[in-house]
Amino acid sequence: MEKRLVNLFTNYLIHERHYSELTKKAYLEDIQAFGAFLEETGDDAFLSVTLTDARIYLGYLNDKNYSRTSISRKISSLRAFYQFLLNNELTDDNPFSYLNMKKRGLRLPTFFYDQEIEQLFEAAAGTTALDMRNCALLEVLYGTGIRVSECVGLRMEDVDFDMGVMLVQGKGNKERYVPFGHYASVAMQDYIEHGRSELMTKYHKIHDFLFINHHGDQITPAGVQYTLKQMIKKSTLTSNISPHMLRHTFATHLLNNGADMRTVQELLGHKSLSSTQIYAHVTKEHLQSDYRKYHPRA
Repeated sequence: MEKRLVNLFTNYLIHERHYSELTKKAYLEDIQAFGAFLEETGDDAFLSVTLTDARIYLGYLNDKNYSRTSISRKISSLRAFYQFLLNNELTDDNPFSYLNMKKRGLRLPTFFYDQEIEQLFEAAAGTTALDMRNCALLEVLYGTGIRVSECVGLRMEDVDFDMGVMLVQGKGNKERYVPFGHYASVAMQDYIEHGRSELMTKYHKIHDFLFINHHGDQITPAGVQYTLKQMIKKSTLTSNISPHMLRHTFATHLLNNGADMRTVQELLGHKSLSSTQIYAHVTKEHLQSDYRKYHPRA
């Protein structure tokens, strides 16, 4: 019975919600972890779970010292699972709908300053095939703000150099066009003509994924993360880095230079404007600059 319920929910995520493989995997891992918890406590039946059980599980997660973000995600996954069962009349209640977690404080996204981005590009520069790949990868991530999953999924035909746009497949398999600038265009063309073709020929690979690893295969999100960390090591920067940090930087720099919030929302592929509003902060330098510029007593 339990396996059948999970399979039904999996089909729902794939065929009705059109979630990506990574999102589906995260949901299933959270549900399986809850199933393992139920089995340890003596009753592994999903349909017999009550609000008390849900509260006990919440306490268990806190005792395990999971971060608030992780706990929130796990509870959200289970709430969605039981809501699916409820909507399909497979259960009479959603015990996780009654759980209230304290709101966490607003956490501003971390980003790179202009000088730091320049140092990253200097660290990425080089003449080898992988150097050209790294430069193009950095230009695309910073120059378009696309997610790492969207970046690794790019195919050759998705990039229109004449129009200066790329077609990316976002969350829920939703497609959108994202513009890219001159620097990204030059870096990608240089990489395609020299770096990518060299690696594809060397390892006898035939596929149309834009970004590849050192063996000529499609690069993975973990591969992108590793590449960015190597750039940091080559630079004089001491901060951490992630693909999402470049997405934060893209949005922050646009807004700090006067871009409209709705435009940034469209470029990021956010469904709701509330997701974009977290970027409505400004750097200390920007605040000081405006203060000196506009206040009569500055």
